[in-house]
Amino acid sequence: MKKQLAFVLAAAFLAAPAFALDPHEHEHGDVAVAQTFIKEIQADQAAYAGMHGTAFFQDLNKGQHPRATVVACSDSRVHTNMLDKTPEGDLFMVRNIGNQLSTTLGSVEYGVNHLNSSMLLVIGHSSCGAIKAASGDYSSLEPAIKRELDTIKIGKGVANIDGVKTNVNNQVASAVKEFADKVKEGHLLVVGAVYDFADDMKQGAGRLNIININGETDAVKVQQALSGKAAESHGHH
Repeated sequence: MKKQLAFVLAAAFLAAPAFALDPHEHEHGDVAVAQTFIKEIQADQAAYAGMHGTAFFQDLNKGQHPRATVVACSDSRVHTNMLDKTPEGDLFMVRNIGNQLSTTLGSVEYGVNHLNSSMLLVIGHSSCGAIKAASGDYSSLEPAIKRELDTIKIGKGVANIDGVKTNVNNQVASAVKEFADKVKEGHLLVVGAVYDFADDMKQGAGRLNIININGETDAVKVQQALSGKAAESHGHH
């Protein structure tokens, strides 16, 4: 009897859907969790406000002049604290699934054209759920999600990190085309990067790897552009 029960349990385990085995997956949310978390948020926010003081917020109230407009994925593991110790007034953040221009172009245009950011930074990341979905069959998802995934142009069945890099390069290409005049005149630098917390690129876990500058993807030329050598060779300052 025990052997039969063990066999049945083993069969049930193997037959269970893969997502059920992932401890990070949730069947649904929980208001009790939210009630606890909002208290944590209030406490953390009060500490943040107290630490910075009135003068800090008065300065923010004068206006914003962000040096970068950042298009990042909505993924909860990707946040400004890995980019900038003082993001307030420095980063104009635009977030959506798959770090895309097309689904939030108005926000991107506002940052580039009206706030006059000097850099447009597109950030993809390792283990991206949007890339995983776009490279597979997402026909059963909600219509609005499908519309956003439709604009991610990558191959089916590609390795996640390869899809992430392809998508970043595609977004940079779109941005260079969209803001061609600003790029040509030297008013805007378009940068594509991958935040690789999984170390899929073997450059170190948690590194922000720059893979594209204004459409240039050759690693040597990207490094030259970062060091300013490319600009110097063309007489720019």
